Amino acid sequence: MERVRVTEGKTSFFAPVQDKNTQFPPGSAPIFYNPRMEANRDATVLFLSAVRPSEYLDAMGATGVRGLRVANETGTHTTINDIDPAAAAEIRANVKDLGLDAEVTCQDANALMSSRRFDCVDLDPFGTPAPFTDSGCRSARRFLCITATDTAPLCGAHLKAGMRRYWARPMNTEYHGEVGLRVLLGFAARQMIKYDRGIKPLFCFAHEHFIRLHLRVVPRVSAAEEARSRIGYILQCPHCFYRAEQAGMFPERRTCPRCGEVLSPVGPLWLGAINDPDLLEEMEARLPTMGLGTAAYLGRLLPLLRAELPTSSFYDYHRVAKRMRTSPPAMDVMLQRVQEAGYAATRTHYVGTGVKTGAPLEVVEAAVRGDVPDKRS
Repeated sequence: MERVRVTEGKTSFFAPVQDKNTQFPPGSAPIFYNPRMEANRDATVLFLSAVRPSEYLDAMGATGVRGLRVANETGTHTTINDIDPAAAAEIRANVKDLGLDAEVTCQDANALMSSRRFDCVDLDPFGTPAPFTDSGCRSARRFLCITATDTAPLCGAHLKAGMRRYWARPMNTEYHGEVGLRVLLGFAARQMIKYDRGIKPLFCFAHEHFIRLHLRVVPRVSAAEEARSRIGYILQCPHCFYRAEQAGMFPERRTCPRCGEVLSPVGPLWLGAINDPDLLEEMEARLPTMGLGTAAYLGRLLPLLRAELPTSSFYDYHRVAKRMRTSPPAMDVMLQRVQEAGYAATRTHYVGTGVKTGAPLEVVEAAVRGDVPDKRS
């Protein structure tokens, strides 16, 4: 196997060479390495540098780059696992080359997580994390991190696959990226609740082709109940932009107050906040010293996440303007108009034309037109 030395962050390691003529992912190399996930790994290194777990499991290591970087850049005691003996051998070679005190195991990930507990468990499979989430919930003491790259099923583009994997009904709406994140978060919460444990989302975001969750595990029945209260639905009109939130295990039958259509339930999914602003502020402060390759991206992302309202959807106001057959205003003007009408409004990290607000759709439409009454006067 041909290998090449690669550097991410402050870590230099060997990775297999990919055939440039073979479609990627998954590529042609016997061991998978995806350089396009560097931002995902940078986010994890930054997160772990702030929360400082006592031990960390990279449950599906492949080349081991995530675990190697965690061990090398945060000093966390790390276990890197992969079921493939060739991958495990490659990880051991990289551990030795870096002089790290890291454990390398070669087991089925579910079997390992069912037999051992770790302070922080990280699930980063190729595709869906659904088959590993239950054992991950049982293995994680304080922190659980999850990556999903099957964004089409999660976001509603492949509806049946999303329903099978996550036992939820996604919908391919204009805010489908947020739907995917909240369906995955709700799925993780439901897995954890079974064991009388709750979760607190700390640092969750969607970027390009993946969704990433960093969660705090709270081992109390009261925390499980709190998490259960956050599970619910977005009720979306199939013919206009109207939507409503509804907490609870079962969706209610409602009709759209604008056009009379029966609202379609999206979920079950997580309702409410998906980030901890205080932790994000600490991560922002640490970012300049970390030497991360995607620091510029993270430097833009973290303030956006910290400012985002906890509404469970957003309005793509360009799409609203298109349906109204008018030109959209600039983003700053749009936000100011909604705020002048007496409602909070922020940008969102999902898309550049997304507006997070609790304002009714009528106010959003009025802000697009420019005829919002100023309730501050």
